[in-house]
Amino acid sequence: MIKKAKKSSSKKISQIPTGILVLENKTIFKGIGIGYQGTATGEVCFNTSLTGYQEIISDPSYAGQIINFTFPHIGNVGTNKEDLESDKVWTKGVIFNSEITGPSNYRSLINLDLWLKKNKIVGITGLDTRALTNSIRDNGAPKGTISFSKKNNFNISKLLNTTTKWNGLKNLDLAEHVTTTKNYVWPGFKTWKKEAGYLKNKKKSLHVVAVDYGIKKNILRYFSDFNCKVTVVSCKTNAKDILKMKPNGIFLSNGPGDPAATGKYAIPIIKDLIKKNLPIFGICLGHQILALTLGAKTKKMNLGHRGANHPVKNLIKGNVEITSQNHGFEVIKNSLSKNIQITHQSLFDNSIEGIRLKNKPVFSVQYHPESNPGPQDSVYLFEEFVRSMKKNAKKKRS
Repeated sequence: MIKKAKKSSSKKISQIPTGILVLENKTIFKGIGIGYQGTATGEVCFNTSLTGYQEIISDPSYAGQIINFTFPHIGNVGTNKEDLESDKVWTKGVIFNSEITGPSNYRSLINLDLWLKKNKIVGITGLDTRALTNSIRDNGAPKGTISFSKKNNFNISKLLNTTTKWNGLKNLDLAEHVTTTKNYVWPGFKTWKKEAGYLKNKKKSLHVVAVDYGIKKNILRYFSDFNCKVTVVSCKTNAKDILKMKPNGIFLSNGPGDPAATGKYAIPIIKDLIKKNLPIFGICLGHQILALTLGAKTKKMNLGHRGANHPVKNLIKGNVEITSQNHGFEVIKNSLSKNIQITHQSLFDNSIEGIRLKNKPVFSVQYHPESNPGPQDSVYLFEEFVRSMKKNAKKKRS
């Protein structure tokens, strides 16, 4: 039996719904379609951030997912060409509570609706996003199909069938789809400053090779802030080719999908890199794959962590950091070996948020210290990586 969600209280929604969301448990949400007319299937998750919708939607880590935004007012700063986290948008669909707000920002080029259409992202407004969020919290992140048709032409049975037939994110390697097709050197743009915009870094004292599992541009910008040259390589680039580039350190990026699936080819590469005693730093998927390389295991979370207000305790310093997060898998605590130290822990559910190898300059975090959007409490991790590279380079010279 098809279950219908409660009607939205929005007064803006017309009597004829042009957008629909069908969940695997047969629940249906109706609203007004926005963005691209079409149909997309993915995992339905929610993000609690109050700002940064363009950065969120363009984050490659959202490949295979439909994002439900809990903040009701979206669109007020429009969109621009500079704040993208990836050149291609991989998000499957977006869900908003209210009609898209008209842009009122000096940097805006086009409104969000047109930007979604241009990037072929299906969207819906007018849904009861709170009811959907509560459903995800109670039952976990479901598979769902989102569809937009101006003619209100929906075959619900077909949409439900498409949803149930999709295998989901578990055992799915998405890094190989979102990774760069050609190795490149980051042009050196730094993080954005209000007075100057994105300036270029002219000093490049250290060389970082970044393995791209779905890397965000703001990570590259922070490396530029710390005077690093960054060469971005495909996720399947072997250790021998990486080492030929003579890096001072290796970065393992964020990305989408199941870390165990990506690990089938990533783990042997990282094992070879660890043997060379180079500093290694991982974020998000990079953190999970590093843990797998060190013998740990990962698992799918019930609903995941997605937002810019997640408290994490630094177990080394004893302080609490407010972090930006976006992940649906986690490292299993009791699978860690004795030579791994847990450095950070979530204050929401006590899950692992950071680890380091005790006898080598290798560490990682589950959350996003580069933010975009979100707080900047954890930028020090880039500084720690840079110090580690400098120390290692000095040791080699002596």
